[in-house]
Amino acid sequence: MEEIEKVQALKEKIISLIENASNVNELKTVQETHLSKKSELNSMMSLIRNLNNEDKILFGQAMNNARNEINTKYNEKLNYLNELLIKEKLEKESIDITLPGMNYQLGGINPFYQIQDEIMDIFVSMGYEIVEGPDVETDYYNFERMNIPANHPAREMQDSFYINPTTLLRTHTSPAQAHAMDKANGKPLRIVCPGKCFRRDDDDVTHSHQFGQVEGLVVDKNINLGNLKATLELVLRKMFGEKREVRFRGSYFPFTEPSVEVDISCMECKGKGCPTCKGTGYIEILGAGMVHPNVLKMAGYDPDVYSGFAFGIGIERVAMLRYGIDDIRRIYTGDVRFIKQFKRN
Repeated sequence: MEEIEKVQALKEKIISLIENASNVNELKTVQETHLSKKSELNSMMSLIRNLNNEDKILFGQAMNNARNEINTKYNEKLNYLNELLIKEKLEKESIDITLPGMNYQLGGINPFYQIQDEIMDIFVSMGYEIVEGPDVETDYYNFERMNIPANHPAREMQDSFYINPTTLLRTHTSPAQAHAMDKANGKPLRIVCPGKCFRRDDDDVTHSHQFGQVEGLVVDKNINLGNLKATLELVLRKMFGEKREVRFRGSYFPFTEPSVEVDISCMECKGKGCPTCKGTGYIEILGAGMVHPNVLKMAGYDPDVYSGFAFGIGIERVAMLRYGIDDIRRIYTGDVRFIKQFKRN
């Protein structure tokens, strides 16, 4: 039948075009031209009206067979071309595993942060809350709230970086304690305040104009010097060893009364006396004391009902003692050779 021969011829033509398509774009062009609703293949259905019933059946079967064969060839070719694209992409993006790899070296954690984190972990485990404050403070919170009014001799102990007559870089983290007491509205407190401090000091092997502190504060009813002593002995023995001797000496701080300096037995000589401890057998580690009644009053606490203790630990000092660091400036210079000594656990 002439009509069926035309269908067969067009089918062979389209299949030939599909097989000769070299990429997906060419194949899509064949689809748009020969497989769309307005294509020559679909328009051949108009030939069916000139046929008798028996021939119409044969022609319809030929059309269906042609469409199925063309669609099968098209899908096979499309899958083949897509696989080629993926293969080409993988070849371009492939990694030559025969090349030597990159060697990455893990650094260490600066001993400053190791000590700070260790102190924080100890106090958090004892139920303390961590409170931080701004590096830039007002003279009022930095000095006056710590019982150091203007022209007080104690201000000479903390030569300061003033930004203007009423604003300065904080000389200790005590202002964070004052802010915390204000927010507490007369309720009990148990906090530690870590952070940077700044004083106009000449940098040398043991001093820096910028240093780190962790200060602690406990305010509640019936707090006494025995509570302070027990707390500090526990913390220092956790940090330096259970056999470490802890000694308390009377001292003076304007924001505590009574005040104490706290020493630990020398790690080098075990208390016998050596150059490290200057023959005393002990090394000064921190300052502490009972919170001055004036400090409690300014924070809204009744000193006849509430009492408290406070302490301050120098982070770099502890790091130098713990790791035998001979110069505080090594902690700040960022020398990789120094930091690599303190490997991650």
